[in-house]
Amino acid sequence: MINKTIFPFMLAILLSAATNIVSAESAIAKSAVDHAKNKIMMVYKNPKCGCCDKWVKHINDFGLLSQVVSGSNVATIKSNFGIEPRYRSCHTTIADGYAFEGHIPAHIIQQFLIEKPKDVVGLSVPGMPAGSPGMEMGDRHDDYDVLLLKKDGSSEVYAHISETHKADH
Repeated sequence: MINKTIFPFMLAILLSAATNIVSAESAIAKSAVDHAKNKIMMVYKNPKCGCCDKWVKHINDFGLLSQVVSGSNVATIKSNFGIEPRYRSCHTTIADGYAFEGHIPAHIIQQFLIEKPKDVVGLSVPGMPAGSPGMEMGDRHDDYDVLLLKKDGSSEVYAHISETHKADH
């Protein structure tokens, strides 16, 4: 039998322990959410490419975290992720299991990572369109498409970027 004078103290200790466990679990859950929001994007690029550096600044300014890997194996990264030559650009970014090829606007990447489409490689802006992030050329701005690259090798327009409509998605 429990001593009635000790019972309130034991109850208080148990409640305190339960509160600490819930607080610890909440902290762990918050940490996991923060980690998911702040995943680091691995940017593979040629060390001499200035437009890639400008694009990295663009995504970092937008709140995406990146780590740059400069080297000569960029073509291998592209091949390993199934990015066909017709979809290639100067740099390849890997994040959350997806590949992002070229000068894709940061807000398009964020939207894609929220949607998490299935059976896709990622997104691509083939070539280096004038006016795309990292390829700013004064007032010149070419319209371009951001392509959704599917695992079967096909693609479709994910978003259209134009001077009048910065992103039609």
